[in-house]
Amino acid sequence: MESLNAIFSPGSVAVVGASTTPGKVGHDIFANILKGQFTGILYPVNPRARSILSVRAYPSLTDIPDDVDLAILILPPEQSLKAVTEAAEKGVKGIVIVSAGFREVGKGGLEIENRIVSICREAKIRLVGPNCLGVINPRANVSLNASFSNRMPKPGNISFISQSGALCTAVLDFAAEKDFGFSKFISIGNKADVDELDLLNYLHNDLDTEVIMIYLEELRRGPEFIEQVKKITSGDRPTPILVIKSGTTSAGAQAAASHTGSLAGSEAVYDAIFQQAGIIRVSTINELFDFAGVFAYRNESSLGKYRKKIPMGNRVAIVTNAGGPGIVATDMTLNSGLRLAQLQKETVETLASHLPSTANLHNPVDIIGDASKERYENALAAVIRDEGVDGALVILTPQSMTNALGTAEAVAKIAKRTHKPILCCFMGIFDVSKGVQYLQENGIPVFRFPEDTAKAFGALYRYSNWLNRQHLAQFTLEHDRERAAAIIADCLAKGKTRIGELEGNEILKCYGFKVLTTRLAVDEDKAVSLAEEIGFPVVMKISSPQILHKSDANGVKVGLKNIDEVKAAFREILKNAAAYDANAVIDGVIVQAFAPPGDEVILGVSRYPIFGPLLMFGFGGIFVEVLRDVAFRLAPIQRNESRRMVRSIKSFKLLEGFRGKPRSDITAIEKDVVRLSDLSINHPEIKEMDINPLRVHGDGEGTTVADCRMVLTALD
Repeated sequence: MESLNAIFSPGSVAVVGASTTPGKVGHDIFANILKGQFTGILYPVNPRARSILSVRAYPSLTDIPDDVDLAILILPPEQSLKAVTEAAEKGVKGIVIVSAGFREVGKGGLEIENRIVSICREAKIRLVGPNCLGVINPRANVSLNASFSNRMPKPGNISFISQSGALCTAVLDFAAEKDFGFSKFISIGNKADVDELDLLNYLHNDLDTEVIMIYLEELRRGPEFIEQVKKITSGDRPTPILVIKSGTTSAGAQAAASHTGSLAGSEAVYDAIFQQAGIIRVSTINELFDFAGVFAYRNESSLGKYRKKIPMGNRVAIVTNAGGPGIVATDMTLNSGLRLAQLQKETVETLASHLPSTANLHNPVDIIGDASKERYENALAAVIRDEGVDGALVILTPQSMTNALGTAEAVAKIAKRTHKPILCCFMGIFDVSKGVQYLQENGIPVFRFPEDTAKAFGALYRYSNWLNRQHLAQFTLEHDRERAAAIIADCLAKGKTRIGELEGNEILKCYGFKVLTTRLAVDEDKAVSLAEEIGFPVVMKISSPQILHKSDANGVKVGLKNIDEVKAAFREILKNAAAYDANAVIDGVIVQAFAPPGDEVILGVSRYPIFGPLLMFGFGGIFVEVLRDVAFRLAPIQRNESRRMVRSIKSFKLLEGFRGKPRSDITAIEKDVVRLSDLSINHPEIKEMDINPLRVHGDGEGTTVADCRMVLTALD
């Protein structure tokens, strides 16, 4: 916390590279700090200028007679390196390098950047940048605009972190248009030292910050990021984090050998990180601001205390003076994971006593176009008191008799009396402007369109689910890690990097997976004797390192009931394999016990640099790449994250039992996901893996691995 105070709340700032020429970055940053009425002491540094904007200039940092907390550098890379050395000698506590030309331009720039970081770390100086817009703290006790944006935002309780300097200026313009305030505003550029995680920890402890917004291009930390951010978004004083991530069209790993690898990609990794850390992902800049407004939503209660407005459930009441917008809000409510509250009989009776006979007394409550502020107040008061209502959407369309300001005052009055969130949609611009302004001044979120209102409430509900999530006792699982490691080492020693059920099942058995009896036959007679030993019916499959997806090669025969069928299957499997890939090395044909019936799901792993193993779960068999109904999480995970992962796919209801179908053993799936997580963490040689299908039997009957494949890689 204290290490970044010099960045955000310095007592003195030196602008190194300050310029006398208007239009140059060095001039404009200095002018912005001066114009922003920085409360500390400001020093321009320029060896060729006596003064800048009437402020005495100094030839170098070391010539400044007093202490310097923060140095802003607007210099080319080589000169920046010299200035950082002087800053370390001077005892500067923080540095922001605005200039470009470092790691983003290639090897030479990266070398200079690394040397700068080394000097800063030895001197315990925190560094922001290089290649960034700068830092802004608009709070009255600091009033620092150390950036080349000439727009100082108004103070607020939302902080913004951006990897893109160019986006920062657009966001500041957008914020000004929406009358949006900030606590802290920072561009991090190349993230040579200070990165998102440092700032998230700092802002979480900043009492002026209620919500954090991030524009993210890439992360350089994985499991560590998840664990630390989870504490920020949970805990005793949770801070909501909203992220907009660039690159959402990024393709997956096209050359992957497994279903998991082909379905996963960089976006799957980031989605997993955000879900596991409790971060809300948004799609647009507009959503970023809309959601930030509702997450910062708190107003003074009648007891004089400030309360945050987070719904305890997803049951929403809609109060509107127009049917059309009410219908739109209803549709978007359902699409946002919410549901219309069923109003209690007493609530309906109360509404009937206050509303005209033409009004709709059931949700959505239509109080008719000529609604006065009293009608809004009575209707909203009735629905918000309903125990079956978790929050309300108030829609106002301007009509000749509409009193937008009076309605806003009525909404604010009720909002102070309840812990439930009330979101408003005042449609139009000029006719409702006074009401909108009043709501904003009283901290009540107000939107222009009903669909935006419903989406924002949906985001609140998702965060409520995160805050109120259950924590089950962890599974106690036993593994034979040493034997699994020995099998993997033996495969790699023999040059086998692509393995199927023979070795794969043995590895899975070490981690408690239930596998089928599996043997390899090199001729028909051996296939017959193995089938008789295992017991009919059996399954037969091609065994070849080059044919991982056996069904693609027509290399699988199931339900073989006798010797003749086994012989015929053996010949046909070999024939099909040769036709599929004439160069494939055929080890033989696998003879396997027939799996008991059950739902077919897939478990998988795909390993990524920095982030580690990415786990996948979804409905499997031949439908996995057709339905693509899968969920991802970064390992390691335990029972609670496994539970959320399994329940996050769209087809989960099929596992719970659907239209008379018995319930599947969901707990067994959750255990297998944790086993897979442990396996992937303990054995980094596993590059990719599919367990497909994993047969899930009836509740309490467990699971069975019906097929598996792994891709191994030798470690350096």
